[in-house]
Amino acid sequence: MTSNSPRSHAELAESTAALPAGNCERFAGYAVMGMPFSSGHYLAFRRFPASSVGPAYTALWLYRPTVGWTIYADAPPEVSCARYFGAALAGTRLAEVPFRWEGPFKLSVGVPGVVRWDLEFRETRTTAALTSLAHLMPDPWWHSPKVLAAMGRFMGPALHAGKLRLTGTVPNGQQYQAQPLSVWMVKNSHATIDGDSAGAPQPLPEQAHLADFWLPQRGLFVAEMTVRFPSTAPQAESGRAGVRTQRGHTALAGKAGAA
Repeated sequence: MTSNSPRSHAELAESTAALPAGNCERFAGYAVMGMPFSSGHYLAFRRFPASSVGPAYTALWLYRPTVGWTIYADAPPEVSCARYFGAALAGTRLAEVPFRWEGPFKLSVGVPGVVRWDLEFRETRTTAALTSLAHLMPDPWWHSPKVLAAMGRFMGPALHAGKLRLTGTVPNGQQYQAQPLSVWMVKNSHATIDGDSAGAPQPLPEQAHLADFWLPQRGLFVAEMTVRFPSTAPQAESGRAGVRTQRGHTALAGKAGAA
């Protein structure tokens, strides 16, 4: 197996993923940040073997042009992605999200009866340089909103992925900080959604975003990734950020009950 492949990083995460230090809500794992298609659909994949709020989980995000966003996850909404993005979703579904590595650079993922998604990744000079740079950054920089904002502004154009933000606010009101240490491009991708082809990979006419979280306009896979939500730390709970978080969770509870 290629030692520096997406699969090797994913397998290492499954056996050794550890949460970053802190008392806020935290996750560690890997992801396909997103992929837009010519049909107007959008897919994203998340796998977090380590979570401070619940069990390990897998999630697939699906945007249908006529419906909006649905997150399918194998853990309940209150302990998976919908905990933070539920206010912007058309729905959430508790479902199996099986995935399988077909080779060092090939991944297949989906939701039975809904999505079948096949991907092939590749390293480029840009992704290799960004990966090297990320590993050289001192840890305190990853906790600096100013540094993360600057990184996002640089990474988006460098990867020809549109606007990217490594820090900001999610739809349910929590503040987030993302730390992706390794990145690859999606070389090839094909998806079947609700029985029909999603078409060719192609940027959306208008880039998708959920509050401050922007979905890339081309396929990106990231590993050695941690995500922190600083506003959920105990000292923030009595402040304004804590109020926004509680409101987001209340809205989500209604949606989860209807899912």
